[in-house]
Amino acid sequence: MRAVIMMYDSLNRHMLEPYGGQLAHTPNFTRLAGHTAQFDVCYAGSLPCMPARREMHTGRYNFLHSSWGPIEPYDDSMPQILDRMGVHTHLCSDHSHYWEDGGATYHNRYSTWEGFRGQEGDRWKGVAGDVKPEENLIHFDGYRSKLFRQDTINRRYMPEESQHPQTRTVDAGLEFIDTNAGNDGWLLQIECFDPHEPFFSYEKYKKLYPHKYDGPKFDWPDYAPVGQTPEEIAHARYEYAALLSMCDASLGRVLDVFDEKDLWKDTMLIVCTDHGYMLGEHGFWAKNYMPPYEEVVHTPLFIWDPRSGVRAQRRKSLVQTIDIPVTLLRYFGAAVPADMQGHDLASTVADDTPVREGALFGWFGRHVCYTDGRYTYFCAPVPGNSPLYDYRLMPTHMAWMFQPSELAGAELYTGFRFTKGCPVLRCPARAGDILTDLWAGGDWLFDLREDPGQLHPLDDPAMKARLKEKIDALMRENDAPPEQFARMGLEAYR
Repeated sequence: MRAVIMMYDSLNRHMLEPYGGQLAHTPNFTRLAGHTAQFDVCYAGSLPCMPARREMHTGRYNFLHSSWGPIEPYDDSMPQILDRMGVHTHLCSDHSHYWEDGGATYHNRYSTWEGFRGQEGDRWKGVAGDVKPEENLIHFDGYRSKLFRQDTINRRYMPEESQHPQTRTVDAGLEFIDTNAGNDGWLLQIECFDPHEPFFSYEKYKKLYPHKYDGPKFDWPDYAPVGQTPEEIAHARYEYAALLSMCDASLGRVLDVFDEKDLWKDTMLIVCTDHGYMLGEHGFWAKNYMPPYEEVVHTPLFIWDPRSGVRAQRRKSLVQTIDIPVTLLRYFGAAVPADMQGHDLASTVADDTPVREGALFGWFGRHVCYTDGRYTYFCAPVPGNSPLYDYRLMPTHMAWMFQPSELAGAELYTGFRFTKGCPVLRCPARAGDILTDLWAGGDWLFDLREDPGQLHPLDDPAMKARLKEKIDALMRENDAPPEQFARMGLEAYR
């Protein structure tokens, strides 16, 4: 048995031609759809980047217990489980968050791994002294300004597409396939940071999107509401589309190898993302601070399973990120740990067998959201957004460790079912920093069939009450902390 995962970051399904996108040129995604089961109702669970990757390992939600962080000592890790049963797991990635404090335990769960430097503000090439960045519409402050300065430096070291970390990541994946095409028992994960911002691509891709624009350079929107002109917004969308076309070309290289080596006969292929990305919709850029609209949480997913041989078919069943590791474990004949809550999608690929009635999704400390595929409910916290605690043994944020002041109020907690008897640190979370009145959104219910753009929240208290019962049940199934029920105003449902 063999399998390849090709994963992108911040891939907006609405931009892909197989999902009806009309702006970006993505012929290889269309080609992919002809080889696979294409999922129309796939949702992220825990957001954003590393929380989603934790789900890819553990097969369970983590946003109810903790924020951005590493794989914990008590976590089940899909690639590690496979490695221990003799399946060689290999990661090729240019996702620099794997080598920061908040992600440093993921890559070592694989049998072998390769990392490629230079994306975004990756602290890669060292240039001391003043660095004059190219003129840009966005002038970041603090941590973000350091990212922008470093990105200006990094770009100087990749003038050719062959030097770009995305290209080098895919090169490494293809080398692994070439080396191991005659071997059995391996899993390859080719993980591209793109089309995550900044939208840095090359002239051959930009030429696909001719348009008039004479404003300042703008390929890196800030994490903020849209404040640019219509021309600037359109330009940034074209820059994203150009980078997406570069991603599409990388996908084409992988599909070419599947054709050349006839991997379709015995190798599973999964193409997925961690979450989507907002390109001005609802007045927002990026992700992770606005309400969790469809552009962010409704994700693309394509699966080729050689056992069923299903090609060019659409699947309407509701699935999630947490289903991917369970599917891979079962594909390789591994036992699925009891703490994994995802489902094997083999039957869903084969004949669209449903695996769940509803799904949770969200960011730590914000809304707890629910969808059944038609209705989406953003269940808002009670005023004050508290109590709220972050549970972990490894206290790290994205790129830095918890400060002593953050740990001063921490205490040892008995743990949860999935911590396997390990007590954990219960750290007070700064709810006021996590949820703001400006960007939080309301307690909103949408009918996606009648209102796919999520422009008109429904006023239906009875429906909200029914969906709160669903949320409560899934939170209990997830062994959510007791205070989360109070924070969400769900005590009556316990």
